[in-house]
Amino acid sequence: MINTYQYRENLRRRVFRTVPVPQDLRGLADIDTAAEVNPAAADLSEEAVARVLGACEDLYRSGAYPMLSLCLRRRGQIVINRTFGHAAEDRVATLNTPVCLFSASKAVSAVLIHLLAQQGEVNLLHPVSHYIPAFAAKGKGCITILQLLTHRSGIAKIPPGTDLDLLYDHDGALALICDAAPTDANARVQGYHAVTSGFIFNELIKITTGLDAQQFLYRYISKPMGMRYFRFGLNKRDQPHVAVNTATGLDSSLINRALASVLGAHPDTVVAMTNDPRFYKAVIPSANLFATAEEVSRFYQMLLNQGQWQGKNILDPLTVHQAVRPLGGFQFDRSLMLPMRYSAGFMLGGSPVGIYGLDTQYAYGHLGYANIFGWADPQRDIAVSLMNTGKLVLGPHIKPLMSLMNAISSECYPVVDMTSDTPRFLQQRRTAKSAGT
Repeated sequence: MINTYQYRENLRRRVFRTVPVPQDLRGLADIDTAAEVNPAAADLSEEAVARVLGACEDLYRSGAYPMLSLCLRRRGQIVINRTFGHAAEDRVATLNTPVCLFSASKAVSAVLIHLLAQQGEVNLLHPVSHYIPAFAAKGKGCITILQLLTHRSGIAKIPPGTDLDLLYDHDGALALICDAAPTDANARVQGYHAVTSGFIFNELIKITTGLDAQQFLYRYISKPMGMRYFRFGLNKRDQPHVAVNTATGLDSSLINRALASVLGAHPDTVVAMTNDPRFYKAVIPSANLFATAEEVSRFYQMLLNQGQWQGKNILDPLTVHQAVRPLGGFQFDRSLMLPMRYSAGFMLGGSPVGIYGLDTQYAYGHLGYANIFGWADPQRDIAVSLMNTGKLVLGPHIKPLMSLMNAISSECYPVVDMTSDTPRFLQQRRTAKSAGT
């Protein structure tokens, strides 16, 4: 006879398509014991870290994610780096399991465009058509690179009826986007670009450097920062180790229609595409960066360091400033149907509450479908990555997810004066100059 607990669990699994989670997580947890520091070394208490870890475990126990990873750096130190669950049905995940970032990839591709500007290859205020003449078609001739970075280029969505296999063909997808009519040629409408911007960014990198986005990323960021993955797509050696994405959550026709208008296809179709070997081979800077949680946290730590990583100058401090500074307040986004605040490439936090928790008005990062987070909060001196393979909007994860985000923002209390008369990029330059670097 089924008891009440089992009945509720079975019902939850049927309604929300959750995955089974054992009471004892020890066999499904990989902990970076070598890197995790004593909380006091990161200006935190053991109780604070325990609360964050407890909230993370509660989120995994919701059954929304076959795999969940969290990496939290504070004061440049790894406080938490843990993975729970399965990378595939018959394979337990590890700290080194690569996960697709989906739209959280956009923050990385945006940084590559800022790096192009730093190198003098592009000017963000120039029209995209200055570099890609075909982009001028149907009234898009005056749309700038900066407007593309801030989701104001008017090409937010893939035209209806497009064969999604075209996304594996860079030249074909680029031609389709260039020929598309903008929703507003004057760039007055803010509408999140789920996929389209990545093909334009890839082409900008190609025509100015001769490298594609993956080669450019590897040369200037992944390799000098010692990344094992952190790449657009996966090579054949790494494909057997990738985490498989799974459609979970409430299967609602209303939600599916809303997501399809943003993603360009039914959510379950999009999830299946990301497990396709052709997706692994493609370079789609807006959607298919693969990395571990630690690598994403490492990337945001580099930004917190104003472009420095272990003595290497990855970016100029002024470039970081230009990439993460706010460009306006909250405005209604016509694609996401939510108020959003952007920099030139990042989703920004808010106060009294934002997408990165309570009082996170200085935080910058990006979200990926679904519930993937990567962000830095300079006021709290934290660089965080939350990765998962369960793709859902409505489900039993909502409350524990909010609890985890709020635990991070509450327990990692502010430690940096953000009202200093000396901007952070100038502080970093002076520090580097005094050190003789």
